[in-house]
Amino acid sequence: MPTPGPRPAKALRAECLRLLQITSPDDKSAQVRGLDSARCTLDTTESLIEPGPLPGRPERPVLVHPSQLKTRAVGTLEGRAGLIHALTHIEANAINLALDIVWRFTDMPADFYRDWWRVAQEEALHFELLNAHLKRLGHAYGDFPAHDGLWDMAERTKDDLLARLALVPRTLEARGLDATPAVRKRLVSVGDQGAAKILDIILRDEIGHVAMGNRWYRYLCEARRLDPIGTYAALAKRHQAPILKAPFNLVARRAAGFTEAELSNLQAVTAD
Repeated sequence: MPTPGPRPAKALRAECLRLLQITSPDDKSAQVRGLDSARCTLDTTESLIEPGPLPGRPERPVLVHPSQLKTRAVGTLEGRAGLIHALTHIEANAINLALDIVWRFTDMPADFYRDWWRVAQEEALHFELLNAHLKRLGHAYGDFPAHDGLWDMAERTKDDLLARLALVPRTLEARGLDATPAVRKRLVSVGDQGAAKILDIILRDEIGHVAMGNRWYRYLCEARRLDPIGTYAALAKRHQAPILKAPFNLVARRAAGFTEAELSNLQAVTAD
């Protein structure tokens, strides 16, 4: 009997599209974490065909408008579980966002795709940590309703990589840098040190993710001879990005590569 030959290498961007279609977030995160990108080929020019509605989703959680979500006190077990569930949902969406940017957009340097693949793997770890903590609280992902703001912005920017970089990592994910310290403080106030440690890991990694957004946003602005600040304002208006509100985590934003001019402009705009 002949010895089987080596398996053909998988194409990284096609694999990202396949992973994005998986409906179970547990299976999706496990497969993302298990894929060795070093064994994958990388074609940066291939245009892949969108197979239908994306991303693959479980039947739960039920997705509602943000105004329909209840604010629960973290002093109760259900309230704390609701908060952890909201964070778990964010990370499930963050996996999808990283996978989507790898498969969807062409003709960027190879490091662009490797960067966002690494983000996908880190987001999968975040999901698994929060999902496990949610289970320790007696709940499962899907037990509470959630909103779809992150993926909604991905849909709005699906035809424009510059807008995607400006308004997902540099806007929506950067809001996480601002919000995390207050959320951590709330969890510590009710004795949930386990959740606080998870948030420490997430904040550390998210600074890096936002920094990647800044790096590649500026790369495209330079290539297209665009002013980063003026272009950002125009894209935010065109795609109806949420208006950012203080307080801002300026230490984390500086670590993520926002310039002093950008931070000054951010604070001036929100003060109006």
